[in-house]
Amino acid sequence: MTTETRLQVKGVLFDMDGTLVDSNALVDVIWNEFSDAHGLDSTEVRAYAHGRPSRATVATYLDDEAQIAHWIDRIHHLEGSLFDAVKEITGARALVASLQSERWAVVTSAIREPARARIGAVGIQVPDVLIGADDVTHGKPDPEGYRAGAAALGLDPADCVVFEDTDAGAKAGLAAGCAVVVVGAGRSETLDSLPRVPDLTHVSAAVDARSGIVLTLT
Repeated sequence: MTTETRLQVKGVLFDMDGTLVDSNALVDVIWNEFSDAHGLDSTEVRAYAHGRPSRATVATYLDDEAQIAHWIDRIHHLEGSLFDAVKEITGARALVASLQSERWAVVTSAIREPARARIGAVGIQVPDVLIGADDVTHGKPDPEGYRAGAAALGLDPADCVVFEDTDAGAKAGLAAGCAVVVVGAGRSETLDSLPRVPDLTHVSAAVDARSGIVLTLT
């Protein structure tokens, strides 16, 4: 028997990588190159980088400001050019197409303009509201981005649901005061405590005159 969960919300806030866009191949290219250049364990670096702004990861492993700036520029170049390395998370296009444009936003640890290009490259409608790493002072797991996303939609975070795939992102959504749904198979104490869907084909949305949106998770 299929178990359904229903959520009544006014807005939907999506993470991008791993939630709307499958960017695993791109992430591997970026952090393998960075790790190889500095003699680092690429598995460790990729694990640390997951869900965090690129600058936070680079600054964790480098302390020279010129080198940090060099690698941020290099990463932004790769993020904005390697579109063949990304694809849609199954169901993402259909789900966002079912939502009113003023009801959903993207909050990502990627820089805003490369993020917009990446979303468009996989055929997903680019949202009116997209909060990137360059729009906030503190990245995930800080709640600043999700609070900003809700505010840009004119909503209270408590009236929004966040779709996330990472521990850092889920913690950010919860700290902002949002409900959080996990997408995919990521594991952590926080992720394991939340409702989860394997991909976005397991989420449907219907407009409700009273609450705004009814989301059904299966």
